[in-house]
Amino acid sequence: MSAGHHTSSTTPRGILGRLHGGARRRTHESILAHLQVLLSTRLGESLSAADLGLVDFADIVHGYPASMQVLRYAMQAMIARYEPRLTQVTITPIDTGDPLTLTLELTAQLKDQSQGSLHMRTELSASGKIHVSGA
Repeated sequence: MSAGHHTSSTTPRGILGRLHGGARRRTHESILAHLQVLLSTRLGESLSAADLGLVDFADIVHGYPASMQVLRYAMQAMIARYEPRLTQVTITPIDTGDPLTLTLELTAQLKDQSQGSLHMRTELSASGKIHVSGA
């Protein structure tokens, strides 16, 4: 093989590469949308899945900072159960300086190794709204 010739075992070039990249983007967007729904669900809201949902923001704030660990474990357990496309989920609190918003960073590996990993940010506001962003 010449020095200027490089082969890659990851994403193919040309149209196949663009199609593969589009599939990855759609998968990531689908997972982010699903996580937005999962993490916005409050415990007890689902009649068919009693363990689906997170505790209310007010309950987290009253027990802060100890409740942050409980929230992280609850999120990890819920993602493990209801989002089977992800593995190795890590949730890390981020200090943004805003006492009315809890910010967490989530990293995970997609089960389909060719889809890579997922990095996202979750912000839980005092109003109880959750915003999920990233890719």
